[in-house]
Amino acid sequence: MLIIRGRGLAEMFYEPSKGHGLPHDPSKAIVAPRPIGWISTLNGAGEINLAPYSFFNAVSTRPFIVWFSSEGEKDSATFAQETGEFVANLVSRDLAEKMNRTSVDAPRGVNEFAYAELAMAPSRLVAPPRVAAAPAALECRVTEVFRPKALDGSATSAVVVAGEVVGVYIDDAFLTDGLFDITKAGNVARLGYMDYASVNEVFPMRRPRWNKD
Repeated sequence: MLIIRGRGLAEMFYEPSKGHGLPHDPSKAIVAPRPIGWISTLNGAGEINLAPYSFFNAVSTRPFIVWFSSEGEKDSATFAQETGEFVANLVSRDLAEKMNRTSVDAPRGVNEFAYAELAMAPSRLVAPPRVAAAPAALECRVTEVFRPKALDGSATSAVVVAGEVVGVYIDDAFLTDGLFDITKAGNVARLGYMDYASVNEVFPMRRPRWNKD
């Protein structure tokens, strides 16, 4: 870790491979807020799993592809690979505590819907159920599963599951003038350490266009 001092300021620089010297790893706090994909899956034996992933995001819109990353071979990634389907449920502010409850390290076979006292609703185009109370849910079919590589070419422990969204559920209560109202839903995002955030303010900015004249 290197501390650079000058002009009354201090700057920290560290190389992740060598450690940071801080009480807690700042990486997840720096790359934040991160949307939470509340992933529901079903395996070939009919066992249901529900777990939150903050390493989650959209990759493209045409086609609509999302991905989540599991640090290790956890049930969500394993079940999605086995059956080729998953549902990414949105976490609203009123569901945050139950979302956190489903992050428990329960043994395989435990249904986190039941554990967190969450109602399931059938999906339209995929087998895994969605969270009935979620303001929105994305029904996905797996397009790719891979392990990112480190600089030395070795495989990391992360398992990335990408899926094309084949169906989108939106609760009408969260539509305002034809737009999905993220402040009404209070979309929950993961920050660093034990912290979370909920969207309560939105401000617009137009993307600039280059004027050749």
